[in-house]
Amino acid sequence: MGIVRNQSIKSSISFYIGMTIGAINTIIIYPNVFQKNPEHLGLIQILVAYAIVVSTFTTLGAPQTFLRFFPAIKEKGQLYFLSLIMPLLGFLFASLSYLLFKEQIFELLNASELLKDNFFYIILLVFFIGFYSVLTSVSRSFLSATTPIFINEVFLKFYSMCVLCLHWLGYINFTAFLQIYLFGYILKFTILLLIQFFNNRLAFSISVKDLQIKEIISYGLYVLVGGISIILVTRIDMMMLGSLLEDGTGEGLKQVAFYTVAFFIGNAIMVPAKSIAAISVPLIAKAFEKGDLNEIQAIYSKSSINQLIIGGGFFLCIWLNIDSVFSLLPENFQAGKYVVFYIGVSQLFNMASGLNAQIIINSKYYRYDLFTSVFLVFLTIATNYLFISVLEYGINGAAMATAISILLFNIIRLALIKARMNMHPFSLKTIYAILLLSGIYFILSFLPNSGYAFLDIIWRSVAVFVIFIPSLAYLELSDDINKIMIDFRKNIFS
Repeated sequence: MGIVRNQSIKSSISFYIGMTIGAINTIIIYPNVFQKNPEHLGLIQILVAYAIVVSTFTTLGAPQTFLRFFPAIKEKGQLYFLSLIMPLLGFLFASLSYLLFKEQIFELLNASELLKDNFFYIILLVFFIGFYSVLTSVSRSFLSATTPIFINEVFLKFYSMCVLCLHWLGYINFTAFLQIYLFGYILKFTILLLIQFFNNRLAFSISVKDLQIKEIISYGLYVLVGGISIILVTRIDMMMLGSLLEDGTGEGLKQVAFYTVAFFIGNAIMVPAKSIAAISVPLIAKAFEKGDLNEIQAIYSKSSINQLIIGGGFFLCIWLNIDSVFSLLPENFQAGKYVVFYIGVSQLFNMASGLNAQIIINSKYYRYDLFTSVFLVFLTIATNYLFISVLEYGINGAAMATAISILLFNIIRLALIKARMNMHPFSLKTIYAILLLSGIYFILSFLPNSGYAFLDIIWRSVAVFVIFIPSLAYLELSDDINKIMIDFRKNIFS
């Protein structure tokens, strides 16, 4: 886990900087800029959400396929060629489908006039988001995941902040803002492409004759369904809110805006999981290539306890400060408190479950991921429809539906890995970590409020870590976290 730890630290720094910028954007700038026109914020989120979902289709599993087969294939140039041709064909098919069935798509989505007028941006985004994901897999295959993470988490969010401020200060209208904002996705693709080129990581061979095409395509299609399912679970709530609550006045987009802010706060605990997963996938692929199940079990267990501890610490800070955080938002954005709770709890369980998705996808049991993923998609759609439309729970219903789907999906994956590989990520340390987190919450929940939101957020968060960090050192729940703390002390006091 040395490589994982070192690069995870670097990646986490990018994620945390990005999270800070994203928090400023989402909690402070977005609500204030779009307080009078929240449907504009909803439009931005919907455009990106649809683009991410469609780009997952159009890549045809190429990013995951590249990661899986890169360690074993000698003819790297042919794999590069195939990994670029597949997304290109997918993109052309998606573009043609849009041109031929545009009106039917609008009717299916119950699209508002604002969404219809700007829908064409989705096609542009699909191309650049799709190929960016392929280039990200190239970086990860060379154990250099930190570069695309920095571009996506820090550069893009800082760029967005600058464009937001221009619109906030009145220098550009919304139309110009939207165009410049979306140009950031083109810019981040171009930067990563140039980095790969100058590092000599792009060696093409216009041939696929030496590749096991049937095996690669088969794997790619199976993984494609799994990848789409994961993306849908994280986006379908937003998409269905926009569709089911649309009444012709932009109400659906407004609810998406309110939901987005609350979802961001609850989902913030996933930051460490992103960095650990980004670095661990190539190591898991290599371990399966060598048949080293002990290494896979070690990665599985350590990822679980590390993510539970770090994610749990973040969740404590968020939920203990939730009323103070929401008091900083404009009044029409304050309805999502329990969205934060449902999303936060489900993602904490997701993190505690370890890298189960990555292990299944890289194992010989990857086909099982197809069936569980299809089940998840139908479950997510059904629960969102039930809670949003039938029970009329609105944005809270969307969060409940997403939480149920995430919980059940992880339980199924945990059971599959246990049944087929006799592995699970939990130990007594898992129980100790849960008890520690619960105890800290119980103690600090009785602390009084000062009446000043910023002050309350700061001192409650400091109180969490003043208790949490020494407790971790004493209980020795994580070797990796302990080593980081020891190295930190050495650097400070040496």
